Amino acid sequence: MDRQGTHIYDRINVAIDGPAGAGKSTVARLVAQKLSYIYVDTGAMYRAITWYMIREGISSEDYDNVCQRVHNMVIELIPEKDVQKVLINGEDVTPHIRSLQVNGLVSQYSKIEGVRSRLSHLQRQMALRKGVVMDGRDIGTTVLPDAEVKIFMTASVEERALRRYKELRDAEAVSLQQLEKDIAERDRLDESREISPLRRAEDAILLDTTSMDIHQVVEAIVSHCRSHVDGERNHL
Repeated sequence: MDRQGTHIYDRINVAIDGPAGAGKSTVARLVAQKLSYIYVDTGAMYRAITWYMIREGISSEDYDNVCQRVHNMVIELIPEKDVQKVLINGEDVTPHIRSLQVNGLVSQYSKIEGVRSRLSHLQRQMALRKGVVMDGRDIGTTVLPDAEVKIFMTASVEERALRRYKELRDAEAVSLQQLEKDIAERDRLDESREISPLRRAEDAILLDTTSMDIHQVVEAIVSHCRSHVDGERNHL
């Protein structure tokens, strides 16, 4: 048993994948809270790297330089009540990683093999002790293919754009129509990249959240997790 009195076999890893704007990060964080698990926001890690490269003036086409920087980087995720802080080399970059500039370039850095392999390694290390909820685009297929529960969250492009529109600060003037175009293009890039493309794992549960609120989505995923744990207990 662990410090909370939970049997080690009660802890599972949960992989939540899906396209941009599906609400994965918010849902995954709430699911982790419900289960008393650790939440790992992999998208924030890629966003943090993108922001860093933009600041340093390193193009996504400068593969060797990007990979060397990422290899030597210390990336930390620090959970707080309503957000997960992201630190690069000790610097808190959390306030900067949701900008439109990062939104527009993150796919370019995310498709670099050296970046993906480095972050995938770090993410697997985080999941070794079980009891992790991890969201991204290739968690169930590449990062944690053995995750006990896999969810593929999706929603219509229009709904995802509307959700993102509501999240953005007023200072970032962007139209709903432009966000729809951006998200559709992000889908195309994520699905067509050579390294770990966005796709649903064969054993993932498809969850279309277009007509669901956050509470309903969270409860659906938590229910799947608890059913799995109960099923495993019955086999012991």
